[in-house]
Amino acid sequence: MHGNFEFCNPTKIFFGKGAIENLEAELKGYGKTVMLVYGGGSIKKNGIYDKVTQILAKCGKTVVEDGGVMPNPTSDKLAEGAKIARENDVDLILAVGGGSVCDYSKAVSVSAYCNDDPWEKYYERMEDVDNKIIPVGCVLTMAGTGSEMNGGAVITNHHKKLKVGHVFGYNVFPKFSVLDPEYTFSLPVYQMKAGCYDIMSHILEQYFSGEDDNVSDYIAEGLMKCLINSSRAAVKNPCDYEARSNIMWTATLALNTLTAMGKTTDWMVHMLGQAVGAYTDATHGMTLAAVSMAYYKMILPSGKAKFARFARNVWNVVDCGDETKMALAGLAEMEKWMKEIGLVMNLSELGVKENMIEGIADATFILDGGYKVLTREEVVEVLRQSM
Repeated sequence: MHGNFEFCNPTKIFFGKGAIENLEAELKGYGKTVMLVYGGGSIKKNGIYDKVTQILAKCGKTVVEDGGVMPNPTSDKLAEGAKIARENDVDLILAVGGGSVCDYSKAVSVSAYCNDDPWEKYYERMEDVDNKIIPVGCVLTMAGTGSEMNGGAVITNHHKKLKVGHVFGYNVFPKFSVLDPEYTFSLPVYQMKAGCYDIMSHILEQYFSGEDDNVSDYIAEGLMKCLINSSRAAVKNPCDYEARSNIMWTATLALNTLTAMGKTTDWMVHMLGQAVGAYTDATHGMTLAAVSMAYYKMILPSGKAKFARFARNVWNVVDCGDETKMALAGLAEMEKWMKEIGLVMNLSELGVKENMIEGIADATFILDGGYKVLTREEVVEVLRQSM
């Protein structure tokens, strides 16, 4: 295992059936005013909103609501939320929803007292936080992003056609997160499938980097095998508690920084997918699925050994002694699984038109942590091959 690293994850997790019962005791550690953040209102239909607000009332909290967080939260919405938090002197932001709600809440937490334009400071100049941060807690209703146990916050700027993620430090991680797998049962199956691929992509972005014998890779392989088995079971029966609980915890472990230790990491699939999302507002996990095969086929020659290992250790492909054949066989197995669980496999299904490709390429940040650094022309080629 090469390289030195620092590992710290300060987020407290309450996991399992009835995990929400821990919220009352946890809330006692925070001030009186709580900003309740949620999305389009599904939590009001499935009873989660009532349960959370009852607990808040029992704790004597003053509640300020900020609903209507969209699946790809925007810079305009962020400005609204920051204003609400600042003007109400909020003591805690409680995110009740999926990854977008959690991401947005963390963005609000660092933006409420920011003396600069938050988009410019955090998403263009990528500067650190140097102002007051409002603590965040999460009640998760969708598994996929891992936002419940990391410092990531992705925001979309429609004016500039950019979707950008800023990974903040430990001080921005949620202080606690409540994870009850049953809270994900009412999620539309399409969103569940998209979440499954978001998880897979998070693991792959870290896995396909480096050439050393790394503990993180062994962890990643186990997580991927669990996800593959559990996703198949969940597609057959979305209320399979064992499958959904495995998916939920795998999502958290996939992006809580654990599997990144000692790795350079890649993240180009996310850069491509986020650029697509900026143009289409398509579901995040599906944008990743649509570009993945073309991207991995392009970089495969530069990382054949790891792709062959992926085939052998994750997909149980019998080793034929030919790295290229093994690598291609592994990708073929992954593609079969993707189609089996019903993922979107091309960009045209997400509304991408040929005349958008150049703009999407311009909006794609090119990173250098993986096996190959793409040129802009190669970014365009990946997008075309993904149509």
